[in-house]
Amino acid sequence: MRALLGRRSSEPGTADRLLTGWGRTSPTRSTVVETPDAGAVAEALHDAGPRGALARGLGRSYGDVAQNAGGVVLDMTACRGIELLDERAGTLTALAGTSFDEMLHAIVPSGWFLPVTPGTRFVTLGGAIANDVHGKNHHVDGGIGDHLVSFDLLAPADGAVRTVTPEDPSFAATLGGMGLTGVIVRATLRLHPIETSSMRVDTDRARDLDELMSLMSAGDERARYSVAWLDGLARGRSLGRGVLTRGDHAIREELPGGGDPLAYQPRSLPSLPRGFPNVVTPLGIRAFNEAWFRRAPSSERGRIEPLTSFFHPLDAIAGWNRLYGRSGLVQHQFVVPFGSEDVVRSAIETLSRAGAGSFLAVLKRFGRGRGGMSFPIEGWTLALDLPAGHRGLRSLLDGIDRRVAEAGGRVYLAKDARLDPALLPKMYPGLDGWLEQRESLDPAGVLRSDLDRRLELRAKARRAVFA
Repeated sequence: MRALLGRRSSEPGTADRLLTGWGRTSPTRSTVVETPDAGAVAEALHDAGPRGALARGLGRSYGDVAQNAGGVVLDMTACRGIELLDERAGTLTALAGTSFDEMLHAIVPSGWFLPVTPGTRFVTLGGAIANDVHGKNHHVDGGIGDHLVSFDLLAPADGAVRTVTPEDPSFAATLGGMGLTGVIVRATLRLHPIETSSMRVDTDRARDLDELMSLMSAGDERARYSVAWLDGLARGRSLGRGVLTRGDHAIREELPGGGDPLAYQPRSLPSLPRGFPNVVTPLGIRAFNEAWFRRAPSSERGRIEPLTSFFHPLDAIAGWNRLYGRSGLVQHQFVVPFGSEDVVRSAIETLSRAGAGSFLAVLKRFGRGRGGMSFPIEGWTLALDLPAGHRGLRSLLDGIDRRVAEAGGRVYLAKDARLDPALLPKMYPGLDGWLEQRESLDPAGVLRSDLDRRLELRAKARRAVFA
């Protein structure tokens, strides 16, 4: 058992700032308050004013989930640090503003890995819980909520910090609750033991969507991690062609001799400058996709590569979202149940036909979901990074959303900036139950966000109460 010193800001500060999500599409101005501890959080919530307050981490959610126009935004990155690594129990306790990057630097050299990690390590622990993040291993290990021992939650109802365990109804409400049930202060999660900081990777190239899905259906259960990149602009017989990558943590015997098997030193390239011109054009995407598909081996087994290149390849380029220019990007991610493969195909065809393809199109399989406002359900999930400036993009995505809802699927709210509010109850059938929990934890409506207002969640809560 080891206690690790946390880093905190000495005094809270405030600043008026224009905030966006990672997509840079919907900027709004807020009063940002540093909150280095629970006392500062409670004080900021008490003094929030009519527009309310919201906790924010590193701002890697794509849409407006971590914005609060005209209100207060609590900068939780001031409340960070690893408090305890219990190697005997295999658990980690950290403050909510601690990034996955900080945690990985601390635990990987000791032979541990996070049980779930999204596509970037620059997210905070509190933000990951609030959005119930998933990774390449959901089909085997579930989401971050499946590995939490407990978290400390400060709810506006009484201003007290309570320790929440999986048996508590507020546990399920907070997972995927988008920061609207309370402010997470710290959390304890179970870790995954590893022998090395390398991955053993298998790669297969698929000529179309049918082959890609068949490969995944036949072999994903035998692989801890699985993800497929697909060509969002390919048409005809090549529609949905892609590259499937599966892997697991390498053991010592699989590494070449020499060096520290648990060395962890992520490499970074220079950051893209502000004002970088848009290079994500249909011609550029088509050329990139062709090159990416051709460079992948048709079949390869057992390649050894670092953790960072397997889990977080885009983190090597700081500010990579500037590739999309001033207009920014929209990441659209949805999930539909198994048996609704036609919805995935239709979405790819719709965007490809309109020339709105993505060079970051990712297909995965989810295992059983948690319900409530947590995004994953058992089925196929497709994530697409799309240039926000594409003409007609909103109507294209609205049509896809309707088909997703009709199939019993849903859109990931952590990445959303434009969903039709009328579709939300159909996509999230547990919405009324979540609204009741939110009301009990925050009856005065202190916790607010741009997403909250856009999706009319407070209005839906009132309708649920009087129904």
